Amino acid sequence: MRWALVKVCLAVTTMVVVAFAVPLGLVIKEMARDRAISDAERQAAAFAPMLTITTDEDRLAGAVASTDLGEKRRMAVHVPAAGDRESVEVGHQRVSDQIISNSRSYARTSIMKVEGGSALLHVVGLKYNRVAVVEVFVPDEEVGKGVTMAWLVLAGVGVGLVIGSVAVADRLGGRMVQPAQRLVGAAGELGEGKLGARVPEEGPKELRLAAVAFNSMADQVVQLLANERELAADLSHRLRTPLTVLRLNAASLGDGPAAEQTRAAVHQLEREVDTIIRTAREAKPQTAAVGPGAGCDVAEVIRERMDFWSALAEDEGRKVRVAGVERPVRIPVARPDLVAALDALLGNVFRHTPEGTAFAVDVHNGDDAVIVLVSDAGPGIADPTAAITRGAGSGKEGSTGLGLDIVRRMAEATGGDVRIGHSVLGGAEIRVWIQVGGARVPGRAHRGKARKRRFALRRA
Repeated sequence: MRWALVKVCLAVTTMVVVAFAVPLGLVIKEMARDRAISDAERQAAAFAPMLTITTDEDRLAGAVASTDLGEKRRMAVHVPAAGDRESVEVGHQRVSDQIISNSRSYARTSIMKVEGGSALLHVVGLKYNRVAVVEVFVPDEEVGKGVTMAWLVLAGVGVGLVIGSVAVADRLGGRMVQPAQRLVGAAGELGEGKLGARVPEEGPKELRLAAVAFNSMADQVVQLLANERELAADLSHRLRTPLTVLRLNAASLGDGPAAEQTRAAVHQLEREVDTIIRTAREAKPQTAAVGPGAGCDVAEVIRERMDFWSALAEDEGRKVRVAGVERPVRIPVARPDLVAALDALLGNVFRHTPEGTAFAVDVHNGDDAVIVLVSDAGPGIADPTAAITRGAGSGKEGSTGLGLDIVRRMAEATGGDVRIGHSVLGGAEIRVWIQVGGARVPGRAHRGKARKRRFALRRA
């Protein structure tokens, strides 16, 4: 907008300057010519009284020589012969005799174009019906004297007007663009999660109204998020009563592996509920960008979670295979987020496949990516798109549609993604691709690059 306003002002001012400067320059040139011709007429008329007094050649020659024009050979006097009087020719003649004769015949002053300039022929009536002609030469440089300087002054004034108009337009454009740029910056900050971004209500009326609308929208977003956090905290707090009953019942189970697993599960569930309540009460989300050097060891977390789920797998007669967790594998994901994602994946296996169904967890470590595969020998997933869509679920009892969405958001926070396919075991395969090298761009910006690396890691 700023440069567009400058260009428009530049074009308009240039047209105005050209429209006025060109005619004015031509007028100045014509005025200079008229001035030079008027000076020549005045000098020729000043010599006319001399002709009425005498037509003697010597005296006329002396009079012509005494003038500035005579010294510069710009004046000539032509007196015709009459009776016993011979014709007199004094000075430097530049026009032909025929032209002089025509001037006498017409008896009027005329201007003729000659080599190097113009010749003014001024007629003077004498005795005995004679007509003398005073010839004054006006060179071209005399006609154009001062014109070049005047044109340069006009050009300078025109350039100054153009530069001044551009400066004024740039200043006005800056006053219009800066509020728009602040509005764009605040919108970007709000999109990045900086809920305190606001715009000064400055600038033209339209931009002030836009700033007012943006600030009102930002306040409403903050209020909606606050209400959502309070609602999440209230709903989570309602789970404390049934959790207390579960904890008391688990304490009465006595000793044994199953009792310990149950008590551990109830204790972990209480911790998760407390975490949800604390996160909901905070002004910022729990999951934040993981800085360089942070994250967790995916192999260690998988071993820990498989120790937890293996007891239930043994009770249901499921065969379990774990591969790729012998060595540490660092990923830029917070440990609680990875634990939640793994529990969601493994919980889906136990929830949506019959007892006795085998499953496997594999970790493939590449140069800049880590792939976690969770596959099973169950019936598979009929609609992968709906399964990975937040809130869609599978339509079965206890399915909320949030499990795979948790996994997807965890992967996309690193620049990766989640894919659902068919496993070699015959059932479903959840492929979680996590980027570990280079800049991480949340979302699916690196989806094309991810597909290329999957083929390389699939054979690992």
